[in-house]
Amino acid sequence: MSKSTVFICEDDENINLLLYHNISQWGYEVHTYFDGEKILTQIQNKRPDVIILDINLPVKSGVTVLEESRKIYPNLPVIIVSGQGKVTTALDVMRLGAYDYLPKPIDLERLELLLRNAAKQSELYAKIEELRSTSYEFPYSDIIAKSEGMRKVFRMISKIHDTDNAVLLYGETGVGKELLARAIHYYGKRKDGPFVVVNCAAIPRELLESEFFGHEKGAFTGAYQRKIGKFEQAHQGTIFLDEVGEMDLSLQAKLLRLLQTKTFERIGGNETISVDTRIVSATNKNLQEEIKHRLFREDLYFRLSSFPITIPPLRERKTDVLLLAEEFLTRFTKRYGKSINSFSRKALAALLKYSFPGNVRELENLVEHAVIMCDTSMIELDDLPDAVRIDVESNYRQDTMIESEILPLDFVKKQAISQALHITEGNLVETAHRLQIGRSTLYRLMEKYGISV
Repeated sequence: MSKSTVFICEDDENINLLLYHNISQWGYEVHTYFDGEKILTQIQNKRPDVIILDINLPVKSGVTVLEESRKIYPNLPVIIVSGQGKVTTALDVMRLGAYDYLPKPIDLERLELLLRNAAKQSELYAKIEELRSTSYEFPYSDIIAKSEGMRKVFRMISKIHDTDNAVLLYGETGVGKELLARAIHYYGKRKDGPFVVVNCAAIPRELLESEFFGHEKGAFTGAYQRKIGKFEQAHQGTIFLDEVGEMDLSLQAKLLRLLQTKTFERIGGNETISVDTRIVSATNKNLQEEIKHRLFREDLYFRLSSFPITIPPLRERKTDVLLLAEEFLTRFTKRYGKSINSFSRKALAALLKYSFPGNVRELENLVEHAVIMCDTSMIELDDLPDAVRIDVESNYRQDTMIESEILPLDFVKKQAISQALHITEGNLVETAHRLQIGRSTLYRLMEKYGISV
């Protein structure tokens, strides 16, 4: 296994030598530089895994190097070191996208831990880039998935999108059943025909028959004109019956007849209409269990499921979580006009651990939430919704409760931060860790409450 590469830029020769010696001993490949322009030139030639930068550098400052290096490699971890032990300095560099900030004199034990975590984050993003660079097994640009479970789905779709087999898509709510139904249509021989969607759960049962087959003028109260049904609209194309398990038995019988004869009549009409329509259905129910309880017709089930495909839930597709999270991050940073480049390692770990009961749809919503909450260039754990954080944060219980008085929340926060800084002797990284909050959150709160170290 190759060593992680660390670039150091420090103009103090003694500190440079100290860092080189220790970091080399920790098992890293180390390159040292003494001015900002030189390290920027080297970064353009070779991507390191981690950069350690002093703020006050000759030729080009550490802040300039930080900004320029992140333009080249947005997810490259940069650790800033400085003799300026000010909260505002730490806050400023974190807002610019620094991985972390260490005051001088450098705590080598803390630096070793930071390097280890930063190198792991760098490795994780290298894996994401590798996943992005590999070609999709199924050439549908709107589907972001490279997990083995989805590759199996793609292989199945590639076998049947040029046939007329009825396809039944199984999967939990939010896994992307409609997206796959569209892929079956638009990459098949019917791609030039219509693709018509009917959500069987969203339309009242008494109206669903009219939605399917249409009606003639005067067929029932409110039928003021002829209506062309969805099956007729989907002639020579594909009809997608979403949540097909919600259909009542009487309508199931009429749908079965259509599938058997390829004909139907509009409600209130006598004309027999022939249709050539491929059916793709989807459900989050176990239709075989529904059959046992006489809620779904077995003969219709066999007609709809000549080619069943099960879509795995997102919790079983960890590779896809990474790719989708990055895609949604790009989308929402543009929408909200923010400069957020990445997720912190803790935030990504939380996403990978979370079970996602709402699947892809839920992941999209929580990334949007995180983008709105984030005030720096990196989404931290505390920017994620409570449901995600609770899986990775240890349970914390305050042993001392004041039952006779309700304290202002800002007062409690300020006291907690001040006490933690006292216990850690001003170590900001350790303070954030002990308070179980993100570093950027700690810096923001210290600035808000006027706390200094």
